[in-house]
Amino acid sequence: METRLTSAPKLSLRGVIVRRAGHVVLDVPALDVAAGEALAIIGPNGAGKTTLLLQLALLERAAAGQVLFEGGPAHGRELSLRRRMAVVFQQPLLLDRSVRSNVEAGLRLRGVRKGERRARARHWLARFGVEPLADRDAHALSGGEAQRVSLARAFALDPEVLLLDEPFSALDQPTRAALTEDLAAVLADTPLTSVLVTHDHDEAARLGDRVAVLIGGRIRQAGTPAEVFGAPADAAVAAFVGVQTMFDATVASRAGGIVVLQAGPHRIDAVDDGGAFARALVCLRPEDVGVTRVDVSASSMRNRIPARVRQITTTGAAARVELDCGFPLVAQITRRSLDDLGLDAGMEVVASFKATAVHLIAKA
Repeated sequence: METRLTSAPKLSLRGVIVRRAGHVVLDVPALDVAAGEALAIIGPNGAGKTTLLLQLALLERAAAGQVLFEGGPAHGRELSLRRRMAVVFQQPLLLDRSVRSNVEAGLRLRGVRKGERRARARHWLARFGVEPLADRDAHALSGGEAQRVSLARAFALDPEVLLLDEPFSALDQPTRAALTEDLAAVLADTPLTSVLVTHDHDEAARLGDRVAVLIGGRIRQAGTPAEVFGAPADAAVAAFVGVQTMFDATVASRAGGIVVLQAGPHRIDAVDDGGAFARALVCLRPEDVGVTRVDVSASSMRNRIPARVRQITTTGAAARVELDCGFPLVAQITRRSLDDLGLDAGMEVVASFKATAVHLIAKA
C-alpha cells in the first residue's frame, strides 16, 4: 500500500509486558504506530497478536508498561480514547436487528441524530457493497456479508483509529480476497490509523504500509512488506514468512558487488550487502528456485547446482519439489512445468536461482 503517515505516533507501546498464569505472553519494549499508518501484525498462532491488539485498543491492562495515545499516557483516559477508536473482530458480533440498525447502533449510543445516522449508515453500507441488504435481519447474512456490515458499522463511527483482529480468517478464499481489496480501497481514501492482526502474508502485504512480525510474544522484525518478506531478520522470521530453504555457508570472497559463498562442494553467488560476516545462513524462497533436466548455460540464473529429486508434492496448479544438493533445497514450479520436465523422485536435475534471490543472514 502507499504510505499515508505523518511524523507523530498516534499509538505507542512502551515497556509493555502481559502475563497469563505467571507466564509472559507479550513483551514489547517499544512500538509506534504513526498517524495515518496501516500496520499489519503477523505471527503464528499463539504469538500474542490478539493480546497486543487488546493493549492498543485499551481493552486490557498490562502487568507493566504503558500505552501512549498521541504521545500522552492513555491510563485514566481509556473511556474517552475508546470513543475515538473502532474495533472489528473475527466474528462480526451483530445484534439481532436489521443491517441498518446494526450500522447505526454505535452512533445511536453517541447521541447522533437520526438523519445523520441514516446518512452515515447508507454511505458505508454502499461503500462496502451491502446497501441493498439494509432491511434484512443481520442473522440471515452470509459470513462475508456480515463482516462487510461489521466494517460499515466501524467506519460509520468516523474513528481516528481502526483495529482489526483477523477479520477475514473465517471466510472462504474468494470472499476473503474480495473483502481485502475493498478494505484496501477504503483505507487508501480514509485518513485514519489502522492496525490489522492477521496470519495471512498476502493480506498483510496488501493492507499494511508496515509489517511487524510477532513470535513468542516479541516483535522480531518490523519494516515495509518488501523488507520483511524479502529480507527476514533471523531464521524464525524467515521460516514464518515462507523461506523454505535455509542452509549454512562460509564466505569465500567478495568482489564486484558479489559475495561468493561455499556450501559443501558448491559455490553460491549472492549480492553483497556490505556486511562483514564470514559465515551466513543462506535463505531462498521456493518460487525463486528453478528446476531443469539439463544445465542450460545460457540461463540468466547465476547459480546452477546439480541436485537429485527427493519428493514431489502437487497442490492445485503448483508443485513443490524437494531437492538434495548436499543440502536440502525446495523449488515451487507450475504443474505444467512438472509435466513438461517429466520429473520423478530420484531423478538427476539442475537447480538454479539468481544471485538477487539469495538473502543472507549473518552468523556469529
